[in-house]
Amino acid sequence: MTPTPGSITVRRAVARDAKRLTRLVRGSRAYEGPYAAMVAGYRVGPDYIEAHRVFVAVDTDDPAGRVLGFYSLVLVPPELDLLFVADGSQRRGVGRLLVEHMKSQARAAGLDRVRVVSHPPAEGFYRSVGALPCGTVPANPPAVAWDRPELEFLVP
Repeated sequence: MTPTPGSITVRRAVARDAKRLTRLVRGSRAYEGPYAAMVAGYRVGPDYIEAHRVFVAVDTDDPAGRVLGFYSLVLVPPELDLLFVADGSQRRGVGRLLVEHMKSQARAAGLDRVRVVSHPPAEGFYRSVGALPCGTVPANPPAVAWDRPELEFLVP
């Protein structure tokens, strides 16, 4: 069953979400092929969840509360550190919902802008939800062997 926007809730992540979030990152088809090295050993641990504003989108119609996606907002310096949507939930508004939620969290924290260093294939998505290009982050081999677009969300 495909979740509808009304059956999706965004809630604060808790330590017990760590393994599910790690699986979502490592299993993302967006990081196949040349991008695989970037997430191969990536781990979203309970300590990371406690240190940052990590939120998950869950399917409220699923008794297990299936995680459809998540994001992490780092306050200092202001950055959207992670944003992942499960492969089967993409193009259904989950990413847009998470970005809007992130903007509201940034606003509540008194931020006026949030930086995002984009995975190259995701740049179009970020632009479509209002991020503005502001530079390029050079490659950092061996894990990141390509330049990445740098964008920012203005938070009015």
